[in-house]
Amino acid sequence: MARRFGGKFSPDGNATPVDDRPAYQGARVAPAGARSNVLFVPPVVLAFLSINDGAVGLVTGLSGAAALLLGAWLLREGLTAEAAYHERKVARRPGLPRKILAAALCGIGTAIAAWRVEPGLVAPLLFGGAAGVLHLGAFGIDPLRDKGMEGIDAFQQDRVARAVTEAEAHLAAMADAVKRAGDRQVEARVERFQIKVREMIRTVEEDPRDLTAARKYLGVYLMGARDAAVKFSDVFARSQDRGARSDFMMLLTDLEESFDKKTEKLLLDNNADLSIEIDVLRDRLQREGVRLD
Repeated sequence: MARRFGGKFSPDGNATPVDDRPAYQGARVAPAGARSNVLFVPPVVLAFLSINDGAVGLVTGLSGAAALLLGAWLLREGLTAEAAYHERKVARRPGLPRKILAAALCGIGTAIAAWRVEPGLVAPLLFGGAAGVLHLGAFGIDPLRDKGMEGIDAFQQDRVARAVTEAEAHLAAMADAVKRAGDRQVEARVERFQIKVREMIRTVEEDPRDLTAARKYLGVYLMGARDAAVKFSDVFARSQDRGARSDFMMLLTDLEESFDKKTEKLLLDNNADLSIEIDVLRDRLQREGVRLD
């Protein structure tokens, strides 16, 4: 469906607060691109080529296609999980090594396809092993170690992980809701609000002690923002009420300012904790007879 183009210099460009930050700030490249999507082609080709091969050939071909298809899907999931791992300063390794499993399934599917053409043991093993090794060489393996977890309480980290999952679910529901309104400026405004919320999420992930102070923001406030987005989308899609649009945009502005101030306070508190640790260490060294100039 065509959408009306809008912006700062459009007739209604002053309806929302002007944001001088670049539009690409916070943008992320999709981790699963064309080089992973192309792996969905071989299983389709293999399935079509097996249609006229009789019962045994058909079952064999479909088995190989299923292995290749599952491997391609696991690869996409693994690339997404790896991107999330590298994006965070504190992260656990993926619970399931999806990229490694994808390489194994790629080798199995290739071996089945090779056996279909050349029955035996040597040729399928060679083709399957080569396919698995090339898959690992092209896409790598999953992160196998936790990152930034030294000295962090595992129980606290689990609490943060649950809070972050809940917050991301609210943000996703909010983004899906405003799409029904069909207003490009509102969608862009929600995306900007999501960037601000994720700044707080990253702050809490780096220091789980901040969760208590931020729990209300990541839970109650986001839930209220999600409900407001749902109600606004229903009203605006039905009546195109400009007043409701203005009220929702002002709500997002107030929420963004509130999240911004709270994130700054969390960062200041972290700096204060560091200063206290440094002062305590200095006093201890002085009691031991070490003088710091």
